[in-house]
Amino acid sequence: MRGFLIMLTILFAIFLTLYISQAVGYYDYEQYKKVELTKEKIAQFEQDIKEGKQIDVNTYLENVKVDYNNNASKTGLKLSTAIKKYVRSGIDGTLAFFSLLLGN
Repeated sequence: MRGFLIMLTILFAIFLTLYISQAVGYYDYEQYKKVELTKEKIAQFEQDIKEGKQIDVNTYLENVKVDYNNNASKTGLKLSTAIKKYVRSGIDGTLAFFSLLLGN
C-alpha cells in the first residue's frame, strides 16, 4: 500500500509539472525566444529598405525550431490529460456534494 501511495504521488507531481508548463505556455515562449533577428539580417533589412526593395519579414527571421516530440513526451501528455479529466470530475463531484450539504 505504501508503494502505491508513493507511486501515485510521483505520478501526480509529474502530471502537475506537465500540466502547468503546458497551461502557462512555457514551451511556446522558449521557442519564441529562439526566433530572432541577427546582426547580419538587420544590416540586410536596412540595406533593402534603403534600396526600396519589397520587404518580407520572414526573409530576415532565423527560425531555429527544434522538435522535442518523442514517445515519452507524447505519453506524458496523454497521461496528464487523462489524469486532469479524472481530477476535474472528482473536484466537481466533491464541490457538488458540499453544495448539497450546505444547501446552496
